[in-house]
Amino acid sequence: MSLAQKLAALSDQEGIPFIFKASYDKANRSSHRSFRGPGIEEGLDVLAEVREQYDVPVLTDVHRESDVARVAEVVDIVQIPAFLCRQTDLLIAAGEAKCAVNVKKGQFLAPWDMLNIIKKIENTGNQRIILTERGTSFGYNNLVADMRSLLIMKEFGYPVVFDATHSVQRPGGAGNRSSGDGRWAADLARAAVATGCDGVFLETHINPERAQSDKDTLLPFSRMKKTWEKLRAIHELVETSN
Repeated sequence: MSLAQKLAALSDQEGIPFIFKASYDKANRSSHRSFRGPGIEEGLDVLAEVREQYDVPVLTDVHRESDVARVAEVVDIVQIPAFLCRQTDLLIAAGEAKCAVNVKKGQFLAPWDMLNIIKKIENTGNQRIILTERGTSFGYNNLVADMRSLLIMKEFGYPVVFDATHSVQRPGGAGNRSSGDGRWAADLARAAVATGCDGVFLETHINPERAQSDKDTLLPFSRMKKTWEKLRAIHELVETSN
C-alpha cells in the first residue's frame, strides 16, 4: 500500500498514466522454499484496496483457469505469465472474462509466434489485448532483449509493452533463485521507448534488498521519478518525429 501510494502520487505529479501490478501468487518461483505471495483472497483484497483508495487501474497474473473469473471481478487487466502464454485453456478463460488481457511473450517464442496467441483470445470475442516483451532465452540463465520484437508485434495492431526489469533477468542464475543485471533496466527501457513501444513495465521497491522476489533486477523507487521523466521526454520526441 505504501508503494502504491507513492507511485500514484508520482503518476499524478508527472501526468504519466500508471497501472499498478502485484502478484497474489508467484507460482513459478525457482525454489519451493521461495516466498510466493499472500494467496488469492488476501491478495485480491489488497489489489481492490489499491484500486479504490488511489483510483488507479490494477493488474495481476493468473496461473490457473479456475482463478480467472474470480480475479476478473477485481482487476482491470488479467496477465498471462510468459511461461504459460501458449496454454490455450488459460488464454480462452482470460478472453472470456471480458477484461483486458496482457500476455507476456514467452522467453522461448519468436515475436511472430504471438499471432497465434492473439487469435486464441480474439476467438472469444475479446479484442482488449496487450502484448509484453520480456526478453528471449539466450543460452543458459540468460536473456537478450531484441528491439525488433516490439516492431514485429506492433504490426498485429495491439499495444506493445516492454518489460525492462524482467528483460535483464538471469533465470535461475543464483541457483535457487533468479539473478539479473538491474543496473541496465533503465537503459533498455529508454531504448524500447525510442523504438516506439506503447508502455513500459518496471518492477520497483522502496528497499530492493528486502524484496521477496527479483531483488537483483528491481529499479529502486528513488530512481523512478528521473526514469519516468526521461522516458516521457523520449516518447514525446518519438511522437513528434512520426
